[in-house]
Amino acid sequence: MTTAFSQPAFGTAQRAPQLPTLPTGWPIGSYGTYEEAQRAVDHLADQNFPVQDVTIVGVEPMLVERVAARLTWGKVLGSGAMSGAWFGLFVGLLLSMFTPGAGLLPIVIGLVAGVAFGLAFAAMGYAATKGRRDFVSHSQLVANRYDVLCQPRNAESGRELLAKLAMSSTTW
Repeated sequence: MTTAFSQPAFGTAQRAPQLPTLPTGWPIGSYGTYEEAQRAVDHLADQNFPVQDVTIVGVEPMLVERVAARLTWGKVLGSGAMSGAWFGLFVGLLLSMFTPGAGLLPIVIGLVAGVAFGLAFAAMGYAATKGRRDFVSHSQLVANRYDVLCQPRNAESGRELLAKLAMSSTTW
């Protein structure tokens, strides 16, 4: 990070834009997966290429939501009870540590209260959906392809290095 009174980070003269901007540079490689594009840039770095001139651009992005499981009242309440139990156990342990002669009573009270509150909040949250979202999912932002761009001053040497990498690699 740089300020008006400091040098640029990592000794580079180039600053990352503060606002969203379109990428600049010439394409030096195009890959089907982010892993392949990352491996290409890593290869450039291994060859002492000035990677601060390089940008990986995901082209045609899409949001992919992968459904993991179906939600039921049993799963929701069980999950709420478990998370409430852990929190209640934590609070009960803290209370028993700082209350002289308290014994196990604060731990038991914390555990029971945690389960009760976990059940209540899980039930309220699930009931609020009114059955419109009876599943658990994970979202990912992916692209159709990943282009590696480079500033014009080093684009030709970057293309040559990536071409040599492609010729030397039989599998990714």
